This record gives sequence, structure tokens and C-alpha cells, in this order.
Amino acid sequence: MRLSPQWCSYRLESDHLRTGRPGIVQLSYYTAAYREYGDGPPLVLIPGLAGGIELVSSLAQKLSYHFRVITLQLRAEDEPFLLRRRFDLADLVDDLAEFMDVLHLEHPDIVGVSFGGILGLEFAARHPGRLRSLAVQGCGARFESGLIKSVAALVLKDYPLPPTSQFVNQFFQLLFGRGPQPPALVESVARLCWQTDQSVMRHRFELVRKLNLVPRLSRIRVPVLTMAAERDLLVSCDSLQDLYTGLKQAHFVKLRRGGHLAFVADPGTVAREIVNFSDSVTA
Repeated sequence: MRLSPQWCSYRLESDHLRTGRPGIVQLSYYTAAYREYGDGPPLVLIPGLAGGIELVSSLAQKLSYHFRVITLQLRAEDEPFLLRRRFDLADLVDDLAEFMDVLHLEHPDIVGVSFGGILGLEFAARHPGRLRSLAVQGCGARFESGLIKSVAALVLKDYPLPPTSQFVNQFFQLLFGRGPQPPALVESVARLCWQTDQSVMRHRFELVRKLNLVPRLSRIRVPVLTMAAERDLLVSCDSLQDLYTGLKQAHFVKLRRGGHLAFVADPGTVAREIVNFSDSVTA
């Protein structure tokens, strides 16, 4: 039996829709792996503190029906030894700007989740003319002290923890917000997050621990969609309010489920809000 070229082409397209088209670019300070999904207007998707591009793959797939989605690994995600040369958020912003230059991305929409949302806000403040719009989920104007954040700081402090630790993996359950989640989903998230080296997670955590974006929010001139889920234990109402009021063109959406990991628990809803927001910017 011979497979038709049309069937093979369809199968290839289906695989790329599910896993993305892989690529690598050489930046000034590291080799950045990335994946592309779909075709259409460009959209850069910035992953969070842990899990890399694998953790945002479901959201990328949903968005790929409307955009050419490009998601990149942040510095040190695949090469923890890069931490030997210390870097900060400004350096990560420079990485993102260089990545966009290499791929010739002019005025893309940018979406950031969790730590990636903070990076997106910093990028928009420093390069307001380089993006068309920004959407963030799971971040506020600052990182405030609290029980869950203290637990996270303890978890990521200075001693190694086994990836199979039940105590630590229960922490991921809390990140989903209200109600128990399917064990397979929690286990998958924990597995992906532990693929990020603990030293890399700790470094990123320290970058945002005392961060306050309020003084720089007025520099952001593009429309910004801020999405917050109920019971996001890492983002306070005050921090969200300061983010919303500090932006010149802000649109706020409250998500009903998923907590801090709404982009994993309910990627369809998050993608739909992003698409609707992008359409409104066009209009």
C-alpha cells in the first residue's frame, strides 16, 4: 500500500500543529531553541519560570489556529552552566529583542505567562515601539510577600530537592487554584517543571522577588490584556490593581479556573481571550 502525498502532507502538518516546528538561533549569549506553530500574524509566546516551551505547548497549539506562534527557551533553560555569568531581567529583555531581530519579527503580538508575563511587561516598557500588543497571565505589578511565596522561596532555596518529592509536587497542585486537578495533569506539570534545573528556577525567582514594575508601567504605550484567574495564590488583588491602573491602555479579564496555571488547565479559554483582544486591537 502506498501513501498519497496529500496524506503525508496532512500528517506532517498535524504533527507540526501538535509539537511545533523546531528551530535554533544563535544569540549573543546563548543558543536559543524555539518552536513555531501555525501560520498568520506573528505572536511571540514567553514561557514562565519553569517548564520552558513544553509547558506552554497546549496554549501555543490553541493560538496557532489564528497566529504564527513562536515560543523560545529563555537563557539557561537548556544550559544551566550559563548561570556562571550572572544576568538580570534587562539581559533577558535584550535576548528577546535580539531573537526578534534574527527572525525578522516586526511588531508582533507578545504573550507572557507568569515569569514570562513580567518579562513581557519589561520588554514593552523598554521597547514600546517594537510590539503591537501585549497579553499577560499570572503576574502583577510586583511580587508580594505571603505564605505561598514563602513556601516557593523555601522550595527553591539553597538545597537540592528530589523531583519525586510529594511535598514539593503538592505545591504544583496549589498553583491550579480551586479544587483538585486530575492527577495525570498535576504529575505532567511537575515533571515538566522539574526539567528546568533547580538553580535556574532559583535564579529567576530571585530576579522577581523584589521587583516593582509600577514606576515603569507608564512607559508602555501598547494595548495590554491582563488576565487573572480566581485563586491565583502568587498574585494579589493589590498587585493586579496596580498593574491595571498603571497601564495607559489596559483591558482586564477574570478567568474562572486554573489559578496561576490557567494557561495549562484551560488553554482554550486563555487563547480565546487573547484572540478576542487581538481582534479588538485591529478594530
